[in-house]
Amino acid sequence: MVKIGDKVRFLNSVGGGVVRAFQGKNMILVEDDNGFDFPALITECVVVGSDDSLKSSSIPQKETPVIPQQKAEEPKVELKIEETPQGERLNAYLAYLPIDPKSMVETSYEAYFINESNYYLFFNYMNRSNNSWTSRYHGIIEPHTKIFLEEFEKSELNSLERICIQLVAYKKDKPFSLKNTYSVELRLDTVKFYKFHCFTENDFFDEGALIFPVIQYDVPEKQMLVSATEIQEAMMEKKHERPRISSAPAKKQNKEKPAIEIDLHINQLLDTTQGMSPADILNYQMETFHKILKENADKKGQKIVFIHGKGEGVLRTAIEKELKTRYKSYTYQDASFQEYGFGATLVKIR
Repeated sequence: MVKIGDKVRFLNSVGGGVVRAFQGKNMILVEDDNGFDFPALITECVVVGSDDSLKSSSIPQKETPVIPQQKAEEPKVELKIEETPQGERLNAYLAYLPIDPKSMVETSYEAYFINESNYYLFFNYMNRSNNSWTSRYHGIIEPHTKIFLEEFEKSELNSLERICIQLVAYKKDKPFSLKNTYSVELRLDTVKFYKFHCFTENDFFDEGALIFPVIQYDVPEKQMLVSATEIQEAMMEKKHERPRISSAPAKKQNKEKPAIEIDLHINQLLDTTQGMSPADILNYQMETFHKILKENADKKGQKIVFIHGKGEGVLRTAIEKELKTRYKSYTYQDASFQEYGFGATLVKIR
């Protein structure tokens, strides 16, 4: 139960403060450290303590308004969802942050779920133990937001080695493309939680974080989750197989050609962009893209990584359009997340 004077933390955003007053039935006014009051939904706050200074303060507290039994329904404030073209494909991540980065041996952690899409996601966050699953958090996350899941101690890490996220995507009051329902299992490398350098810079937090992709561009993250029994059975089958003797000469293995990296960031292509409009810059980047593909058109099997950055997705969209129309015989996919983040496309010449 939230009371005036309680210290609260926001669930869906960074920050919090002290409850100073109630606004209607479901809203409270929260004063931050700078003395500003912010309205917040009670359901989006968690109590983390009480403000003892309020009890001795000479400043009069704002009283909770009396709510009549026959109260007219208050108008709902609808927040406008800013949709993006790339947001039509689902991107969701799990994130973990240390509460005390200076003491990695003893620190506890915070867990967040990130929705980088135009869809509302109804989701269930679970961990596996003793061949069964336990729900740790379930609810709805709005488009292009992150939500606080839980705080947990270092001693709970072993129980979080196997994680599963189940989710359903939808939009409110508007037509939308039907998405699959997903159930994605992840195996967390708990050793990384002890290493400060593993908590890296990212697009979602000011602090370093461990980011685990759940879904990227509508494709669920797939990991090989094999039990020890299955490994042992496979090894026994392999042991009893008879070696095959072939009279054919051994074929020389073709060494795969190293991938070519092309950075399409305009500051890597030109010394200055003075006098150029955004359209001029995009045209120059696309000319470079076509030039590289033309130079390597006769090199079958050649891989080329075009680094275009995340940004607003304009350059990525233009590249994908050309690959779908002018270069249909070529294959392409997102480049390695570990090496390039979310800002590169891998093209293979066919």
